[in-house]
Amino acid sequence: MIPTREAALELFLRHNRDEMHLRHARALEVVMRHFAPRYGGDVDLWGVVGLLHDLDWEETQHAPERHTADAIPLLRDEGYDEQIVRAMRSHSWGLLQDDVPPVTPMEKVLYAVDELTGFVSAVALVRPSRSLSDLEPKSVLKKWKDKAFARGVDREVISRGAELLNVPLEELISAVIEALRPVETELGLGTAR
Repeated sequence: MIPTREAALELFLRHNRDEMHLRHARALEVVMRHFAPRYGGDVDLWGVVGLLHDLDWEETQHAPERHTADAIPLLRDEGYDEQIVRAMRSHSWGLLQDDVPPVTPMEKVLYAVDELTGFVSAVALVRPSRSLSDLEPKSVLKKWKDKAFARGVDREVISRGAELLNVPLEELISAVIEALRPVETELGLGTAR
């Protein structure tokens, strides 16, 4: 079964309370919806995958090796389609598990943009406008080179994701910025200091 957005959000909220996690889930939902038409994907399905990709994070962050593995039974108990389960699991490939690599376009996009949405948001937050409206990919790439900036973001995963998609990094960054602009206030951005 492919759930409605409302049902997926309700499931997410049963397992997550932190506002930052909800913002991250929303960012991924929006970005996945943005990319779906480019790859002939179902916008609603891709959005649900983005929303649910970190379903178990709050319950596994103390034991990150369990992240995505613990979400599998939660999704299956709800009767969710296996493509949702597999996509959610594949986004941790090469980080927390090596058995489910991203193969489909939906899985590859999720893998490529998960860390990137946080990086783009972090760059926006250090700008005077705190906004995506005036953020250009070149500014993100400049911060990319500064290894002290957002050091928790795994740049190698983002680069590997861009390669999997056969998309230049700058183009991927541009698309993420474009996707997030309409919802920046929901993400805590766009409010000048």
